[in-house]
Amino acid sequence: MTLRVLGIDPGLTRCGVGVVDVTSTRKASLVHYGVIRTPPEMPLEQRLLIIGTQLAELIDEHAPHAVALERVFAQHNVRTVMGTAQASGVAMHMAASRGLAVGLHTPSEVKAAVTGYGAAEKAQVGLMVAKILGLDDVPKPADAADALALAICHAWRGGVATAASRAGAGPGKTGAVASGSLTPAQSAWRAAESAAKRRLGA
Repeated sequence: MTLRVLGIDPGLTRCGVGVVDVTSTRKASLVHYGVIRTPPEMPLEQRLLIIGTQLAELIDEHAPHAVALERVFAQHNVRTVMGTAQASGVAMHMAASRGLAVGLHTPSEVKAAVTGYGAAEKAQVGLMVAKILGLDDVPKPADAADALALAICHAWRGGVATAASRAGAGPGKTGAVASGSLTPAQSAWRAAESAAKRRLGA
């Protein structure tokens, strides 16, 4: 069984996006990646509208089961962190409006998941993303590679099943479902993942 995750590396000028399919045996394959761009001279509300609209189109087109987003934390550059937080809010709103659970991951968590080292350089992350997805080249720009890394991290850390259980909604669904319920696809993926772990432990 395969689950689909949309990773989002939030930003106002460049918002990285990446969609991957991940099986219960942790095999990941590329579905889509890219960057949503907005010009700095544009009014803030218009920039956020563009980001929200394009994220909604991505969700509707690719129907992910869950969304993975980089956790915003304090930086010395207040202007940068404010823009990132605003873009993150839009991303979470668009996911919630379609009944999708959102998993938040710190950069160190993502680096550790894809490279095995929480302080890895950005270039190392890009190279590992390409290797994991079987790509000849590192996805560019770096924002897109980071978004793919987020999606992979979310699936590998068990975030898909956990987040789905918490939200209880499937891909493309709107409205809340009772906590702890899973869609048939999510239940099948969880069962397949458990079976794979048992085989590996045997």
